Amino acid sequence: MHSFAHMADVHLGASRDPAQQRLELQTFNTAMDRCLAERVDFILISGDLFHVGIPDLSIVNEASRKMRQVRDAGIPIYAIYGSHDYTPTGTSIIDILDTVGVLTKVVRMRPVEDKFELDFIIDQKTGAKLAGISARKLGLESKFYELLDKKSLEQEGGFKVFMFHTGLSEFKPEVLSEMETIPISYFPKRFNYYAGGHIHKRGEYKLPGYDRVIFPGPLFLGYGSTDIENFAKGEARGFFIVDFDGDVTSMRFVDLNIVEGAYFEYDATGKNSMQVAEGLKRGLDGLKVEGKLVAFRVSGNLSGGKPSDVNFAKLSSELLERGAVAVNSNRFGFKPGEREAINVVADDIPAIESKLFAENIGSIRVNQAPLNGQIGADLAKEFLKLLRTGQAANQSKKVYNASMASGGARVLGLEKVLDEEIA
Repeated sequence: MHSFAHMADVHLGASRDPAQQRLELQTFNTAMDRCLAERVDFILISGDLFHVGIPDLSIVNEASRKMRQVRDAGIPIYAIYGSHDYTPTGTSIIDILDTVGVLTKVVRMRPVEDKFELDFIIDQKTGAKLAGISARKLGLESKFYELLDKKSLEQEGGFKVFMFHTGLSEFKPEVLSEMETIPISYFPKRFNYYAGGHIHKRGEYKLPGYDRVIFPGPLFLGYGSTDIENFAKGEARGFFIVDFDGDVTSMRFVDLNIVEGAYFEYDATGKNSMQVAEGLKRGLDGLKVEGKLVAFRVSGNLSGGKPSDVNFAKLSSELLERGAVAVNSNRFGFKPGEREAINVVADDIPAIESKLFAENIGSIRVNQAPLNGQIGADLAKEFLKLLRTGQAANQSKKVYNASMASGGARVLGLEKVLDEEIA
């Protein structure tokens, strides 16, 4: 009986936050340690080991040290490019790690007449035969699959694994409905296991001729707000361990959630920026965050004020002070309100003005809180009346400016202060 580990979408270096970078590496190291403890015969990484083709060398150094430890223990690591590993120059960190023997790049493609053939890599210990195609831009990637000589791959005997990093049309999750994919008919049939990557959602599928098409999902956070929020909501992350003996005999998912998540969502629809700031703080104050990775989302159109009025940096800082290990805020759907048409008769000008001022007063931030409410709206109407008086035809600019200053002071109840300034 033999076994292998199948993981994908590790995305080391995806986060700019040092705390999350440490968690990314810690999760990867934990996965490697688990493979050592389980004494698997080899490890498959189906793309996106790193988040970019030429990543931060400190991250590469740390990950390479752990992979070297695994390799020295007699467990080879086989990998293909993911969409993030690919570089236009044709050389990425995966090639370098292959050259120095830390891992083995599986893809062995060669042109034969008007097609491409893949050569198998044979795992020396188990005899398992590995083939695969690395990710590229979808148009080019699709062409490689179209020109692939599937017949020679299908006729090969023994235990076979096909590695790939792309979305498949037949198994596309609903949440990824807009993603470009290829049909599974581009793949060779009669492989014992199809080791997928790229889809950040765990899935186990099969169709006639294609048994065990497996996506393990991201090893940890993946990247982007949706991946992080799904983790914070409790979605399990990890990798598969597969036992085989001529064919797959069993599979199990290894949960690697080394830290818990906490999630909060707030709907800002119909609220002004001050109300959102207060509501967010109340909601986050009620969240248990100590030792957890926190994600919160704010969405909806404001009735007044601007999204920038809400101090997200302060909210995040308070969560960290309460013991959160990392904080992620998503406010891409948080927008200023759109002014609605006011349904009043055309000659009801004062009503139009009153409604406009009442709806938009929240967009003005002043230190005196009462001015943010109805008092502020009433004062705005008084100032509008004052401005409508205009400058008389025979009135000098100096006299007009003085009268406007005097009128403004009267509206604000500051006549005495103005008189003292003039004196």
